Amino acid sequence: MKMNRLGNSDLIVSRICLGTMTWGEQNSEKDAHQQLDYATANGINFIDTAEMYAVPPTEKTYGKTETYIGPWLKKQQRDKLIVASKVAGPRPDFAYLRGGSRVTKAQIDIALEGSLKRLQTDYLDLYQIHWPDRNTPIFGAYQYDPKREREHTPIRDQLEALAAHVKAGKIRYIGLSNETPWGVCQFTRMAEQHNLPRVVSIQNAYSLMNRTYEYGLAEACHRENLSLLAYSPLAFGHLSGKYLTPEGRGRCNLYAGFGQRYEKVNGKPASQAYVDLAKKYDMSGATMALAFVNQRWFMASNIIGATTMDQLKENIQSEYVMLSDDCLKEIEAIHLRYTNPAP
Repeated sequence: MKMNRLGNSDLIVSRICLGTMTWGEQNSEKDAHQQLDYATANGINFIDTAEMYAVPPTEKTYGKTETYIGPWLKKQQRDKLIVASKVAGPRPDFAYLRGGSRVTKAQIDIALEGSLKRLQTDYLDLYQIHWPDRNTPIFGAYQYDPKREREHTPIRDQLEALAAHVKAGKIRYIGLSNETPWGVCQFTRMAEQHNLPRVVSIQNAYSLMNRTYEYGLAEACHRENLSLLAYSPLAFGHLSGKYLTPEGRGRCNLYAGFGQRYEKVNGKPASQAYVDLAKKYDMSGATMALAFVNQRWFMASNIIGATTMDQLKENIQSEYVMLSDDCLKEIEAIHLRYTNPAP
């Protein structure tokens, strides 16, 4: 499997990353360990999780995914794996999380210690801010609204809090998630000005249905040397085609409001067009969608998630599929017709 370096770090990660957010809700601990065994046996060295997982997040399942990973991780040769987790940002329904989650020093301290304990490890290779502490449009929102401004922790203060844990050896490198071009540039500027750790990666949504990363973020990350970790490369399963039939089942119709990001007006016709194109080239929609993400010049690791072993096997095999120039041209034609239907 191809390996890539994250930013200016010494983290070398597999081009396919094993995402874990269904573990603890749709998947059992036994399922999780089976997926981990198969993924690592097939060249994956990169595991991504978060304190708020399983998803959709609830007080009952908070931290459950990390708790599932911990016993498995304890039995592994730790230095052969890259393990990433995240601290949650503000969210109105997270009152159960430290009285309301924030990216403050006190909350980072508590969140990190909790993740390390659940994962049964002394350190994280990559620790990410799951989404900004400040007001930004995320998770399906796509317009910045200054009227929604709120109190937030200054970026320098966030970096200083994380720097203390880097110095203590509990974090090797830090990263961002669901960030904007402005945020990327501010984090790198603050690090340079105040001799603080530089972020090495950004974990943002990227798929055939959502290529907004290609606008400002691709340039900002290239110039500031941040690597993209692409999440939701299958657009919550829409690019597999499973939601194109009434009997199709998945997270988006199992949990109320879960897939609203993909329910905008052009979501269904776009997913239909991509699935039809994949059939033309004798591929499944999932394989073509993942192969497209794998081939992007800015992509360091493609975060796949699966609820079944068959899905996991198909997703990993996408690493070995190369889309032809003709296929890529037809993808671009669909993209111009249905530009970012699920930002």
